[in-house]
Amino acid sequence: MTNKNTILFRDTNYFSDFICNYLDQKPELNDFYNRFPLLENFEAQIEEKQSNIDDHFAENRQVLVNTLTSQYKDIETSGATAENIQSLASKNTFTITTGHQLNLFTGPLYFLYKIISTINLTKQLKETYPKYNFVPIYWMASEDHDFEEINYFNFKGKKIQWNSKQTGAVGHFDTKGLDEVFEVISLEFGAGKNAEQLKAWFKEGYLHHNNLADATRYLANQLFGEHGLVILDADDSELKRLFIPQMQKEMLEQTAFKTVSETNKKLEDLELKIQVNPREINLFYIKDGLRERIIESDGVYSVLDTDIRWSKSELLEHLDEMPERFSPNVIMRPLYQEVILPNLCYIGGGGEMIYWLQLKSNFEAQKVTFPMLLLRNSALVTSKKQASKLENLNISNKDLFLDRHSFINKKVRKISNIDIDFSEQIQHLESQFKGLYDLADQTDKSFVGAVKSQEVKQIKGLKQLEKRLLLAQKRKLADQIERCTELQEQLFPGQSLQERNTNFSELYLEYGDQLIPEILKALEPLKGEFLILNLE
Repeated sequence: MTNKNTILFRDTNYFSDFICNYLDQKPELNDFYNRFPLLENFEAQIEEKQSNIDDHFAENRQVLVNTLTSQYKDIETSGATAENIQSLASKNTFTITTGHQLNLFTGPLYFLYKIISTINLTKQLKETYPKYNFVPIYWMASEDHDFEEINYFNFKGKKIQWNSKQTGAVGHFDTKGLDEVFEVISLEFGAGKNAEQLKAWFKEGYLHHNNLADATRYLANQLFGEHGLVILDADDSELKRLFIPQMQKEMLEQTAFKTVSETNKKLEDLELKIQVNPREINLFYIKDGLRERIIESDGVYSVLDTDIRWSKSELLEHLDEMPERFSPNVIMRPLYQEVILPNLCYIGGGGEMIYWLQLKSNFEAQKVTFPMLLLRNSALVTSKKQASKLENLNISNKDLFLDRHSFINKKVRKISNIDIDFSEQIQHLESQFKGLYDLADQTDKSFVGAVKSQEVKQIKGLKQLEKRLLLAQKRKLADQIERCTELQEQLFPGQSLQERNTNFSELYLEYGDQLIPEILKALEPLKGEFLILNLE
């Protein structure tokens, strides 16, 4: 039996005020998104998407189907996924999309939560709007070049890393050398049915596929194919051909730079820390291990730090001939996604939500419908044993999310047999000194400073005494406090959220094939709360 509880995102202290304000639908953010992701708002989003799709989009849909069919030709495809791919040719089919980097062996747990949020939302939409089809899409970030962000995963406190000197778009990376990583993980995973399954997935994915994009597609398909997930690698010539008009406009008119810069100024007025800043041209050039920025100076276009040059006419001709050489950056990738997909909603993490909120004005300038934005599900998974310890140690869900220092101090005060909280005494002292201030004011105002000095000295003394008593109690209750902190460290490794650190393999070793179905049953994408899931 699985038990679940929830906590507000704001109460976790791990999510920014800005994201919490978005979830609370604060009116000052209304101009930065289209519609808030409520179930009843999807009908209007469908109608807007349909009205903005031009007559050529039926052809675009077929290009999308053909591309996906080709990308899936060499892997075993479930009936649900095959049906979803073919349904994309229908004008009544829409997508719900999430995107993620090609992290080694999926990277942190939230990879699973992103995809499960996407799958579950399509199911919920189908129940509510049965005349339409809804397809879950995992957009592989195969054109990213930040290899150091993705070349490892954490397993029980150890960093399992792939070292490679390859450069350029990571989806193109040859998987040679991952046999050495396989030897490491084989020892770490150990023996047993679940361990053997993990090793089989890694071996087949990374040792029997030639590049990182194909390896990642295989693994995601193994984990989620039966649930109808469609995995898209948009690093494709025919798909990019559909994006040529927007890339032309970007290079010739610097559209994103103008629109996003203006939006950023508005967001900075709301004291938001900007996630991404636009370039004058927000496109890269990809070729033979190269992924570098395209820049323009005095009418000459070039690739940064190379000898590649074009005139305006040469650039446009090359774009038309080889669109696959042109790669959108973080500012343009969302636009590319919405041009080639019949998409309604993007599901992402907090950082992604912020940079998407920077982009609406660019979508408007490019006359592309802006999708709904949904914060992905977040979860903390506890075992039966851990849940029992939490109960026995009287640790509430809210306390569990405190930083280590606050967590320890609160536990000491809670389990101590004496009250180590001098706030009442300090308040009483302050009220006494208020009388002294009044007396000094009425007799000799020169004594006000002396009164203040005494007040500061005595309050400081009380606080120091409180700290000493608290420290003494910590020593006295060391065993209980150690058990509390050990448990918190298990669930918040490195004092970070479990989902941002732990790889799914740790949980799969314990729960096996039960893991993903149980998480699928538990996550509710539109609920907007952090889930605490106890797996029995």
